[in-house]
Amino acid sequence: MLENLALLIVDDEALARSRLRELLADIADACPNTVLDEAENGLVALRHLQEGRVMPDVVLADIHMPVMDGLELAGHLGGFEAAPAIIFTTAYDNHAVQAFELNAVDYLLKPVRAQRLQAALEKVRQRRERPKADTLQALRQKIGSGGRSHLPCHERGHLLLVPVVEVLYFKADLKYVTACTREREYVLDETIAHLETEFPETFVRLHRSVLVAKQALAGFERAQEDDEAYGYALLHQMSNKLPISRRQWSVVKDMQKRRADAPTHSHPKSE
Repeated sequence: MLENLALLIVDDEALARSRLRELLADIADACPNTVLDEAENGLVALRHLQEGRVMPDVVLADIHMPVMDGLELAGHLGGFEAAPAIIFTTAYDNHAVQAFELNAVDYLLKPVRAQRLQAALEKVRQRRERPKADTLQALRQKIGSGGRSHLPCHERGHLLLVPVVEVLYFKADLKYVTACTREREYVLDETIAHLETEFPETFVRLHRSVLVAKQALAGFERAQEDDEAYGYALLHQMSNKLPISRRQWSVVKDMQKRRADAPTHSHPKSE
């Protein structure tokens, strides 16, 4: 007797979720399955998992969703001890689909067909491999998906999700990176170099160990002669100052000047 597969459907379109439920019911005799729950985006899906509401064998996840897309969801799922397998659903064109094929990641092209869905689930039944982080990053680049919306922080056995928009700056210390928000700090298993590459439009490097959110910058001041830093960045509504290296001083000053001169933005002028 075939093993019954427990599934979670993640798609921002209610009709798409309903369609998958119907297809799964149609193939249930040949491929036993149970839909445990649905979610409208990756963030809601992760909350369901953390609350213990569901622990599926397989997640059927749309690629393009607001708040958190399918690729980012897959990355966070890898942090769970008993992480489910994931099958992507996508409406991308053939050029983008080739990226999935080259990276050996299973996907279903919309509109999903029953036969193709059954084949994907049978593949999961035979080998429940999950896509690696570097595979997901390569896919994100090839299909033009942006950076992550949330960063994982593993704290006391729990997965915390840190919204990137709330991070004021990142600071590296030995092998860890700390993400600082207005409320608190989070220790991440990331590198400054990777974060700089992933979020070039949002953060700028001040120092070999510091990235700052461009929107958080309020101004700059020169350091004293005996200081280790060449200068300091001042942040909006915060008293602490971040060090700027000699190499990055002109880079961040020029960037802030361009932002201040842009007609659609208004920022305090640098010193």
